[in-house]
Amino acid sequence: MMKKKSIPASKPLLILFLCQIISALDVPLDSKLLEELSQPPTITHQSPKDYIVDPRENIVIQCEAKGKPPPSFSWTRNGTHFDIDKDAQVTMKPNSGTLVINIMNGGKAEAYEGVYQCTARNERGAAISNNIVIRPSRSPLWTKEKLEPHQVREGDSLVLHCRPPVGLPPPIIFWMDNAFQRLPQSERVSQGLNGDLYFSNVQPEDTREDYICYARFNHTQTIQQKQPISVKVFSTKPVTERQPVLLTPTGSTSTKVELRGNVLLLECIAAGLPTPVIRWIKEGGELPANRTFFENFKKTLKIIDVSEADSGNYKCIARNTLGSVHHVISVTVKAAPYWITAPRNLVLSPGEDGTLICRANGNPKPSISWLANGVPIAIAPEDPSRKVDGDTIIFSHVQERSSAVYQCNASNEYGYLLANAFVNVLAEPPRILTPANKLYQVIADSPALLDCAYFGSPKPEIEWFKGVKGSILRGNEYVFHDNGTLEIPVAQKDSTGTYTCVARNELGKIQNEVHLEIKDPTMIIKQPEYKVVQRYGQVSFECIIKHDSTLLPTVIWLKDNDELPDDERFLVGKDNLTIMNVTDKDDGTYTCIVNTTLDSVSASAVLTVVAAPPTPAIIYARPNPPFDLELTGQLERSIELSWIPGDENNSPITHFVIEYEDGLHEPGVWHYQTEVPGTQTTVQLKLSPYVNYSFRVVAVNKIGRSQPSEPSEQYLTKSASPDENPANVQGIGSEPDNLVITWESLKGFQSNGPGLQYKVSWRQKDVDDEWTSVIVANVSKYIVSGTPTFVPYEIKVQALNDLGYAPEPSEVIGHSGEDLPMVAPGNVQVHVINSTLAKVHWDPVPLKTVRGHLQGYKVYYWKVQSLSRRSRRHVEKKILTFRGNKTFGMLPGLEPYSSYKLNVRVVNGKGEGPASPDKVFKTPEGVPSSPSYLKITNPTLDSLTLEWGSPTHPNGVLTSYILKFQPINNTHELGPLVEIRIPANESSLILKNLNYSTRYKFYFNAQTSVGSGSQITEEAVTIMDEVQPLYPRIRNVTTAAAETYANISWEYEGPDHANFYVEYGVAGSKEDWKKEIVNGSRSFFVLKGLTPGTAYKVRVGAEGLSGFRSSEDVFETGPAMASRQVDIATQGWFIGLMCAVALLILILLIVCFIRRNKGGKYPVKEKEDAHADPEIQPMKEDDGTFGEYSDAEDHKPLKKGSRTPSDRTVKKEDSDDSLVDYGEGVNGQFNEDGSFIGQYSGKKEKEPAEGNESSEAPSPVNAMNSFV
Repeated sequence: MMKKKSIPASKPLLILFLCQIISALDVPLDSKLLEELSQPPTITHQSPKDYIVDPRENIVIQCEAKGKPPPSFSWTRNGTHFDIDKDAQVTMKPNSGTLVINIMNGGKAEAYEGVYQCTARNERGAAISNNIVIRPSRSPLWTKEKLEPHQVREGDSLVLHCRPPVGLPPPIIFWMDNAFQRLPQSERVSQGLNGDLYFSNVQPEDTREDYICYARFNHTQTIQQKQPISVKVFSTKPVTERQPVLLTPTGSTSTKVELRGNVLLLECIAAGLPTPVIRWIKEGGELPANRTFFENFKKTLKIIDVSEADSGNYKCIARNTLGSVHHVISVTVKAAPYWITAPRNLVLSPGEDGTLICRANGNPKPSISWLANGVPIAIAPEDPSRKVDGDTIIFSHVQERSSAVYQCNASNEYGYLLANAFVNVLAEPPRILTPANKLYQVIADSPALLDCAYFGSPKPEIEWFKGVKGSILRGNEYVFHDNGTLEIPVAQKDSTGTYTCVARNELGKIQNEVHLEIKDPTMIIKQPEYKVVQRYGQVSFECIIKHDSTLLPTVIWLKDNDELPDDERFLVGKDNLTIMNVTDKDDGTYTCIVNTTLDSVSASAVLTVVAAPPTPAIIYARPNPPFDLELTGQLERSIELSWIPGDENNSPITHFVIEYEDGLHEPGVWHYQTEVPGTQTTVQLKLSPYVNYSFRVVAVNKIGRSQPSEPSEQYLTKSASPDENPANVQGIGSEPDNLVITWESLKGFQSNGPGLQYKVSWRQKDVDDEWTSVIVANVSKYIVSGTPTFVPYEIKVQALNDLGYAPEPSEVIGHSGEDLPMVAPGNVQVHVINSTLAKVHWDPVPLKTVRGHLQGYKVYYWKVQSLSRRSRRHVEKKILTFRGNKTFGMLPGLEPYSSYKLNVRVVNGKGEGPASPDKVFKTPEGVPSSPSYLKITNPTLDSLTLEWGSPTHPNGVLTSYILKFQPINNTHELGPLVEIRIPANESSLILKNLNYSTRYKFYFNAQTSVGSGSQITEEAVTIMDEVQPLYPRIRNVTTAAAETYANISWEYEGPDHANFYVEYGVAGSKEDWKKEIVNGSRSFFVLKGLTPGTAYKVRVGAEGLSGFRSSEDVFETGPAMASRQVDIATQGWFIGLMCAVALLILILLIVCFIRRNKGGKYPVKEKEDAHADPEIQPMKEDDGTFGEYSDAEDHKPLKKGSRTPSDRTVKKEDSDDSLVDYGEGVNGQFNEDGSFIGQYSGKKEKEPAEGNESSEAPSPVNAMNSFV
């Protein structure tokens, strides 16, 4: 027996309130019942509160209501009774409160403006409608005005005012021309919310004489037109660009009030040239996602369904290339009243209690007032059962005379809500709504639900009886539902019979009989089997069924879960499906489905179609099913099963699988029992009590499993008390005041007998308390209410049935529900370890205040600001969780030189407790990040200019910058390292006294008091001195071919000591070029080992000169000769001659270079002196300029590419390979063949060479200069 528990004294009011709610009657939605019951009026339909009508049509003010008896209707107009009988133009529809005011037959709509309210009344109360404000729509004409033409200067702003007449409702504005075509709008020209047309800047194409504003009044379906406006734009050159200026709204700030649930429209239109672009932001927050839209080219911000959270400052920013302007709109969202809990109709029995609750919210907070039958409750007739308490009316011990309709009015300055809710006190004898003698048919072992729908006031009590003179039904084999339904969870054959439902209350008693029939389940006793058939053969699937004799089954065959093909080869018989002349497309799964009006079963088999074997072969197949199953040696807990194996089909049987069916608990479901070797045909089987066993055997070979054998005869074991108790018993509270005990229910065959139940026991641990026990039906959960928060309980669950109890169960420990922790951790201390790591300590909270399983502590920490920049940013809180009862934790990843806050909270299974007070700590300085950039510009002969950006993360106060640099020679070797310390407030530096035409590598980093940060590197080159750069070129490649060799010669222009190579290959072949290295600086080479009579391609290149090569040349070797030829290239005299020629050429080249460096006068010099051209002044040697033009060859015109210009600069063209990219200063360009075109300039001052930001290898031009 479950022990009774006392109710704490602090809970009576709550229980009383719950009882009041539970005691209210639910009226079934039965049309016949609703027609018979008395009911106060209810307004079902009414016109809108603000009702704008067409003055040309009849006015229809709707008011519909229902009630029993049907209500009568009356109206008030402007607060006084409206006598419709005295106005011939006003009629009321029959059986309705709807008014029809006849305007079309002489009435004037203006005469019927006013506030109307409808009252529907019957003997049980009066319901009232909203106040309906009737206003006829108006579409007045435009006032005539003289419009002066607008003359505007190009680029100025312009506003064309519309100013439509005030209508009801307001008109829709649009601009068109004389041809009724809408004027195009854009970011520059657009219409504002007030209807005016705004030009951010006017253009010549805006000149026209037909800017026309139209106003469309939808209610009257009329359009009014304003006089055309003329605009003439006159041009001035040049057009002055202008910064943005706001056309609307004016000033820097404005305010806007909008109501909750409405659409918020904010507008900013700006003038300016170029046309400004508008951007919107919300200060201190984000624009609401999914509710924000931009219209009118982003000039209008639209937020739908606004709420109080959308209040705030919205900033629009207009920007163009000259600047920006902004405007802040302060938005306040107010709210008309809206329901939190609207009053609901209340149906009570005499003597019962109940409440009407009316709760609304708004901004400002609405006031609540009550009316009874349309009259303020303060002056309404008194009712001793009624008590008004603010937004609640409490009813106690009501009587039939307490029936009434109550109105709740919630109002503030922005609107009101009115709701009707009736209190209907009914005294009704019981009624049973379920038809008499209703027949229920159920399949055996399935649930049966017998209905007994009822109504009565007071609420009747329901009892069930079986048979005419049977006793009242009780016990765990029945479930009684609150709606009167009787449930039999497992209906058996003996459940068949007549059941009587009795409903009674203090006003009477009534009964109703229903009938229950239990039917046998439908079964497939011969299922279709797996088939393998040869193509063009015949196959048949069986489907033999057993069913209740009173049910008519229908059999349907499916192929692959779809209808059978419409083919005459498919023959459906009574118990089978036959397929004639089988084809490959018949392969698939065939399903037999048997349906009755109460149940459905199915079985499937696979058909495999194979090709006919060309010659007979041994067929290996699954074994045939065993047969002749026999049961012997029956005992309470064991039995012997024997069988005869079927044909092995050429594959020995490896083992047998024994399966069983529990016909009592799970009919039709087969379970694995055991398996035995293929040589064994008997087995001793262990049995459980209270199971109706059937057995079958499946044979298995290497091919697969056989079909199951026919089932054995059934064997019902005797009942016994349970052998085991439920497993996985747990006790975990779902709420702070309960304990939810759960377990895994026993399976059907584990019950060992009928009437399976569970004895659930619990007691508080470590408290001298007795066990509290309750016996429950075959469920898996029980909830203990009213427990203290998070206390341990000893729990045990014991199974029992009609024959007795299972063995004594073991106890488990559970806990009642958790609640949020009560206190925050104290004594929070932070120890800063370094600039990015801190350790936080706290005192553990008392375990009693955790009120749950302690899961750990959470540390919330966030950066407040950087101490170096003093700039705040959006706070992003980080959370670290420390499991268990830890009292410290490490905070990694902090930013140096920053201010942080943190707090600590304890966590249990319910959630987090309160936060500790915020603790402020600061991280020390750290080393800075690398400078944001390093640029090297303005290279000269001996100087470079360095510019840099401060580190993105200074991580402290910068003390200085460290610059290190060193030269790099042509072999990429590094020279001595020079270090310079630069003050922290500097952002550029000019390095002087550098070597000319030298590449330098720079290393740059910032320092704080802690140390140096990571460095950034860059390379740059100082420009060349006045030595003429030589452009490398290989040309005039010639060949002299013999039978097996060829003599290759060429001309080279460029630095000395170049290392040449020759590449060759068969002409027209896609094979890779073959490469031969030329020893020394010779300008000839002999290719040997060539194939006679073959065309070859050849080209010459220079090593280390960025891939400079000659153009290709093609030659052909001579045909093969029968007689032996003497190879001239191998003769000593020829080799000596060639060496002498090469030496002579080398001497001549050296002489040419020396003379070029000394320079020779051009004859044009004297001419220039004679003409004294002012544009060309001779340059002096002492200021770094030329005193005369010179060339290596005296008195010859200057060749292309032979000189650099006097200012020694290069204009960078589109090519990425220009000399500028290598840091050189040559003002010129390249020919298509790669030669250089020089341009002479007489400018007095040098132009600075362009800088080099490349960090690649040294310039090839520098490499060439090193040879001169």
